[in-house]
Amino acid sequence: MSDSGESIAFLDGTYEEALELTREARDYFAAQEPSDSGKLAPTARLVTSCESMRLTARLTQVMAWLLVQKAVHAGEMSRREAVDERFRLGGQKVCANADPVAGDYLPPRLAELLGESHTLYTRVARLDAMLGDGCLL
Repeated sequence: MSDSGESIAFLDGTYEEALELTREARDYFAAQEPSDSGKLAPTARLVTSCESMRLTARLTQVMAWLLVQKAVHAGEMSRREAVDERFRLGGQKVCANADPVAGDYLPPRLAELLGESHTLYTRVARLDAMLGDGCLL
């Protein structure tokens, strides 16, 4: 991203969106997930557990990437450092997959969170690809 205020506002907006989705996921896991999983058969619980981990992985990867970008804009990290592979968006093999293993088993709220997290992850993956092409930062 450039150093313009517009790119920082965009980054801040994406960060706030990711943070809010992370809070929603936390609230789901703390309040509703125990009840949802208690109603499921063992196979469905396993699928739900796997998809819960996918949700967590997506959100973790997105937040880590956004924090690196914020560090660059704050002058805490160089642009050259930010393009290093260790700071790029990770987890593509697991996180980029949009289809749950067995979506029929998923509680509705978890399915909703998975969809929202996939949309966010995909958007950040495009930004990361642009970063790799030298178009951002």
